[in-house]
Amino acid sequence: LYKVDYIPDPKGIAAIEARRTREINKANSSMCRTESWGYQVEEQKLQESTEQSNEMADGTKHAQCDLVAQMLQKEEAKRAWWLSKTLQDFREQKQQLRSGYECDRWDPDQLQEFPSPLYKSNPNYGLPTMHSLLGKNLDRTLHSRMQQEQFMCYLERQVQEQQEVKEEETRVALLSDQLHLAMDTRAAELARLEESCRVAMRIAMANAKRAKAAKQAQKQRHEHQQRQKANLMEVKNRIKSDPLTKNSQAAQLPQALQRVLPFYLKGKTSKQGATIRKGQEVQRCEKKELHQAEKALDAKWGSQSICLAEEVLELEERERELCAELRRGLGSFNQESAKEQQTQQNYLNSIIYSNQPIAQYYLQFNKSSY
Repeated sequence: LYKVDYIPDPKGIAAIEARRTREINKANSSMCRTESWGYQVEEQKLQESTEQSNEMADGTKHAQCDLVAQMLQKEEAKRAWWLSKTLQDFREQKQQLRSGYECDRWDPDQLQEFPSPLYKSNPNYGLPTMHSLLGKNLDRTLHSRMQQEQFMCYLERQVQEQQEVKEEETRVALLSDQLHLAMDTRAAELARLEESCRVAMRIAMANAKRAKAAKQAQKQRHEHQQRQKANLMEVKNRIKSDPLTKNSQAAQLPQALQRVLPFYLKGKTSKQGATIRKGQEVQRCEKKELHQAEKALDAKWGSQSICLAEEVLELEERERELCAELRRGLGSFNQESAKEQQTQQNYLNSIIYSNQPIAQYYLQFNKSSY
């Protein structure tokens, strides 16, 4: 077959192109509408699942916060009750009426009830008898009983304090365990919700990719059909063309007299053949120059890329050198600071803190208050 450059009817070509454009636009619009609807449905489902997961997480969080708040309120009420009970017991045991101040200094009737001081008339009472207050001249049995009572009182107080400390530690440990359990439950719930969201996102992405692949396959199928149709049309036109039908009048068409078909051997003059060959030579030269210009442009771009890469490498090398210099400067500064600190410490140890305290210094704190 020979290559044929024929001139069909412009109106027919325009009508065919317009009809083809309308069909392509219609197909693309329907496909885009269907795909957009599918994407909207998937996005709405994903958004609903995300909102539901967030609501469940918020509800779980609020429930845990309410539980912790109730536990704290119960603990606070229990602590307030324990403090009030302890205060009441202290008042009943330590602040009785007989141990209070029962005498009014400004009431003359109460003053008459108390006798006058006896140390003025009795020689057994006075300053020389102050050592009796220390329990030296009391009865040994009475003194031992008083010491035992005082020791038992101290012991009971210590046992009570230790028991209170143990109870407080037990309550704190229980609250800590409950808080850790709530935190672990919350973490497990969040992990489950995160995994469900991740699964939903993977499903949505898979559906989107599947829809995109289907659209791409449909587009490729449509393009293949168009190419097959165009090839069939070209084969049909070539079969019915003038070179095969030996039409000698096709060398010069009446609607395009300025064009001459170079593949016809009929109807051409030597002048027309020379003109055609000259035009072909000019076209070949232009194409060659265009190819050389493209090669020069590609070479220029390659050289620019190489220059940019070299500049980047040089900048990276300078950056590494600057970082190394900064590290060396920082190391030297740290060494100087360490030397100064060591010098100051040696000065303090050798000059300031060189005098050791003597025995007289410790004896000033060993004086008896008695």
